[in-house]
Amino acid sequence: MSDLRFDGPENAKKTVVLAHGAGASMDSEFLEVFAEGLAANGLRVARFEFPYMAKRRIDGKRRPPDRMDVLLAAYRHIVCATQADTLIVGGKSMGGRVASMIADDLEAAGLVCLGYPFHPPGKPEKLRTQHLQNLITPSLFLQGERDPLGTRGEIENYGLSHSITIKYLPDGDHDLKPRKASGRTRDENWREAIRHMAEFAERL
Repeated sequence: MSDLRFDGPENAKKTVVLAHGAGASMDSEFLEVFAEGLAANGLRVARFEFPYMAKRRIDGKRRPPDRMDVLLAAYRHIVCATQADTLIVGGKSMGGRVASMIADDLEAAGLVCLGYPFHPPGKPEKLRTQHLQNLITPSLFLQGERDPLGTRGEIENYGLSHSITIKYLPDGDHDLKPRKASGRTRDENWREAIRHMAEFAERL
């Protein structure tokens, strides 16, 4: 299990736990930018690595993600370690999915998912949405309009819980990155996503 990495003021009233996706570590450019952006908005951000990623950092060997029960247990352990009064759980892709599965049990103040993997790549019939239909925790999903793991057109037919608010980033892919032809830039989409997260946290 990795150590916690914090950004933002120690006395912040709200802490956001951001878990990494399946293939990138907690210090990927994506999570660095989002952690710094949220910290600049007065939030405390906690990052960590699931066991398989922590092992990669030691020996450099790429591994598939741990079993879901291991991922869930690791996330719960980190939540206890943050000792936060007001906690927002979430993460990038797989990390957000793990957080979404325990958000209600943790009685989190909120849930934020960045590029939720609604289905595996190329398998839109294998949905990962059953637990999202009755989710109680106030939630913000930030999704690229053309995310191959859940496009805007697909998501609008899923029948998700009313507790979930979805904000679409223009022409964004799974990393919220638009194509050049769209007239948008990656940084514009990322800044917009950070703003949505900060405003969501402020309302909780």
